[in-house]
Amino acid sequence: MTDVSRSLTIDAGQTGIRALLRSADGRHDTFDFAGIRTDRALMPQLADVVKAVAATESGLSDDLGIRTLSAGISGFTQSDADAAELRHLTHGLGVQDVFLAHDSVTSYLGALGDTPGAVIAVGTGVVTLAVGVGAVARVDGWGYLIADAGSGYWLGRAALDAVMRDYDGRGQVTALRDAVQKEFPNLETLYLELQADPARVSRIAAWSRSVTALAATDAVAAAICDAASAELALSVRTGLERVGQSVVDAPVIGGLGGVLRSPEIATRFERDLRLVWPAADIRFPTANGLDGAALLPNLAADSAVLSLVAAASAAPAAPLA
Repeated sequence: MTDVSRSLTIDAGQTGIRALLRSADGRHDTFDFAGIRTDRALMPQLADVVKAVAATESGLSDDLGIRTLSAGISGFTQSDADAAELRHLTHGLGVQDVFLAHDSVTSYLGALGDTPGAVIAVGTGVVTLAVGVGAVARVDGWGYLIADAGSGYWLGRAALDAVMRDYDGRGQVTALRDAVQKEFPNLETLYLELQADPARVSRIAAWSRSVTALAATDAVAAAICDAASAELALSVRTGLERVGQSVVDAPVIGGLGGVLRSPEIATRFERDLRLVWPAADIRFPTANGLDGAALLPNLAADSAVLSLVAAASAAPAAPLA
């Protein structure tokens, strides 16, 4: 058994999974894996991540020395039973305490810490978490099939929709068509190829980059960016209203994720929010879900966020007779 206590934090998204192994001696090691599959059981996938980390740590025994495992997970529905299952699946690696939350929670904590405000995380999908004094609200994050308004997938799908409308003569001519035809010369078979591709969600989301790249010169791309930004701002406004923070003159709002790294989206998003709160404290922090996951074990007892965390700990030792 290793004598160095370790903690493992995981940020499990649809596009990719990142893990950070921290040792008490100050050593930090990062690991990257393929994205979480929301159509499969989540706990076995996370257990596989822990096992893969263990397998790459040469010189360690079966007990990896992980005492605390915390994770933010796309598609996670809070359940202490899930945390207990993951602890059971990884107990052979020395895991004692498990803390799990939806990735909206860890994104929030990574951006603003345990304080009131709202954070929207926009990547392939999108989710907003708003936190008030004693109240929390999640907005959207319901998946690409029925929601995720303003996300990378939403943008990419809107681009392909516009291209096919242009092709049919049902919509405006757009430079997005030329961009798409570089990959799909025959647009009539595009839908067949995408339907057959297991990676179609991330593949469609990738077209969001063409939308933002062309927004300055193409009216259709610009309109898609306008619509996406309006959806993102609506989610933030809704979240703040639900937790009683919309009456604050300068609410704290954080924006995370690859989509908001595009000026074409970020500028519109900030503009739409300032129409409601001119003095809003709008931040685009560099912190990420891994930073937030690391905070899960140390939330204050009166934290409103604590209600969103599933936990499983080692059974206490039996009292002496």
